[in-house]
Amino acid sequence: MHVIAETIGTNESESSMSFAIFTTWTTYGTWLPGDNRGWFDPNVGLCEPDALQLREATLMMTEFAVVLDHTQRQIVNRIIVDHCQIRGWELHAVNCRSNHVHVLLSAETRIEIPREQFKAWCTRKLCPTVPQRKKWWTERGWDVYVDHEKSRQAIAEYIRNQ
Repeated sequence: MHVIAETIGTNESESSMSFAIFTTWTTYGTWLPGDNRGWFDPNVGLCEPDALQLREATLMMTEFAVVLDHTQRQIVNRIIVDHCQIRGWELHAVNCRSNHVHVLLSAETRIEIPREQFKAWCTRKLCPTVPQRKKWWTERGWDVYVDHEKSRQAIAEYIRNQ
């Protein structure tokens, strides 16, 4: 992830393009507050691991963590591709992993709208695979504008191949 963070920027020498949106979200219960990898608090920013916070977050879970299988991952990828076509959004890259999703797209909309719509539509299509499950995703996600071609290309490469 550090490679991505370093490539997002406003280097004057890079050629400009219309902005893209890089959005990521995790599956329910797989990256909790206090996590050993660090975690993000929307009111504070990046936070260090905290075993007590992680224990409290784990105890508050109402369902087991979601780990998507191969078929479920294919469903998510297909829904995102289809939704971008319906909305007229330009999809640069998508990759659904077992515990998170990365999408890079160009769309003239508020930054959080694509992520919210993807999560909603993917939930609808995943529910038949595990009918008793209510929660598939974390409440929020991470969204950032990408406004240079070099950064967009690096992020698309990361999404596709890493």
